[in-house]
Amino acid sequence: MQEEPMPINGCLREKYEVLRDLENPVREMISRHESKRELWFPSEFLPADQETNNEKELAELRRRAEGVSDNARVAIALNTLTEEGLPHFHRLIALNLGDGPHWTEWNGLWTAEEDRHGNILRDYIRDSRLMNFSVLDRLQFDYIRSGFYPAWSGDPYKVFVYTSAQEKATAVSHLNTGKLVADSEPLLYAITQKIAQDESRHYAFYLNVFKEIIARDPNAALESAAGVMPSIDMPGISMANFNEYADVVRRSGIYGPRDYQKIVEQLISSWNIGLLTQLNDIGRKAQDKIMSIPARLQKVAEFIESRIGAKSFTFDVIFGRVLEMT
Repeated sequence: MQEEPMPINGCLREKYEVLRDLENPVREMISRHESKRELWFPSEFLPADQETNNEKELAELRRRAEGVSDNARVAIALNTLTEEGLPHFHRLIALNLGDGPHWTEWNGLWTAEEDRHGNILRDYIRDSRLMNFSVLDRLQFDYIRSGFYPAWSGDPYKVFVYTSAQEKATAVSHLNTGKLVADSEPLLYAITQKIAQDESRHYAFYLNVFKEIIARDPNAALESAAGVMPSIDMPGISMANFNEYADVVRRSGIYGPRDYQKIVEQLISSWNIGLLTQLNDIGRKAQDKIMSIPARLQKVAEFIESRIGAKSFTFDVIFGRVLEMT
């Protein structure tokens, strides 16, 4: 699928004017973000310099990795592939936010920070022999090749709604995956927590950008938010057997509908959506729709939970082992 250049109609032109008006606040946010961020690199966790003689350390790493449960391995595979979908999102941000220097600066910084996540997870999987690496390679190739063409592309406001929700969801997924491995593999736990910290900082950036958009253009902002918040496709949605991976993750208590419900409630609260006044008909309609989303998500979660039953899973990436889950 080839993306066509976005037509710049009147409504879209006004949105880009708002995004250009955000240059000073965005530059301040970038500066604040970098001042609070502790820059780290994969080699600090998994040294691989020429002078490093780490055969003993590798043997110990592989011994510890044997204790990582199969459902945690599935979650790590999904998280790794999701992180390695970075080219899709660099492209989408560049495509949707225009050529303002502040957005170009942020996209470059964000991409550089995110790039370490897939790198360190892949390095860990390779060094630890945690899963079938050749299968992982093929999954990653096919996922990147398949592309990612979300419905929200074409509306810069929707980009910030999606990235706010998605960054928070990704942070939750890494945090909870870490909890599954903490007792057996402290290094992998430390890696997942470090990644989650980055995701939380990125979440804060996108959250605050959209807060500025609401202050300048509340009606259009809410209309865009109402089109995204009812449900979001996670980055790996175009990956082969994504639903099976997601089902294991949900059954493992890592991430599921109730987690997304909490995220939506946090967004509503942080953006003060329920308190906004002086809206036009479009804004009020969108406000009502957004405020009804948490109750609908709760019903979805209850419905899924009421139908859950025992199920078997098999994934080549974890050597074809069978998972029996309830």
